Amino acid sequence: MDTLEAIRLRRSIRRFESRPVPREVLEKLVDAGRLAPTANNVQPWEFIVVTDDSTRKRVAAMTDYGKFIADAPATIVIFCKDTKYYLEDGSAATTNILIAAAALGLGACWVAGDKKTYAKEMNTVLGVPAAYKLISLIPVGYQAGPTPKVAKRALSDMLHWDRF
Repeated sequence: MDTLEAIRLRRSIRRFESRPVPREVLEKLVDAGRLAPTANNVQPWEFIVVTDDSTRKRVAAMTDYGKFIADAPATIVIFCKDTKYYLEDGSAATTNILIAAAALGLGACWVAGDKKTYAKEMNTVLGVPAAYKLISLIPVGYQAGPTPKVAKRALSDMLHWDRF
């Protein structure tokens, strides 16, 4: 799929089929994340792919808006070293993964991590050193049900040339 088409079609998917995502496909998604732009090429990220049912259910139970993580066949969890631009770098990696998932015919959703009350506990549950900050959790799988319809503001309503 063309990159711009993947960006246009990408939606937050919260319902998944139970069939597993092949390991090589999950590796492609993480590879897309590691290729994201990063301030000063610091590359502060670490990626944990959670496919174990009990771990995924435990992770899901900790979140406030990510209970559906329990039903996804895999979840990619992104942590970053606590560097000056950790949040920007980790967000760029998250976005790359979301777009790559759409391009590969998978559904995914960005579940917040940074500044959430469960962030530090997530480090403990997943065995991540305290020097890393939780950026996002990305449940991923084959979409179950129809693609959600989302209204987007018109380009003409938000595009400004030279001045606001």
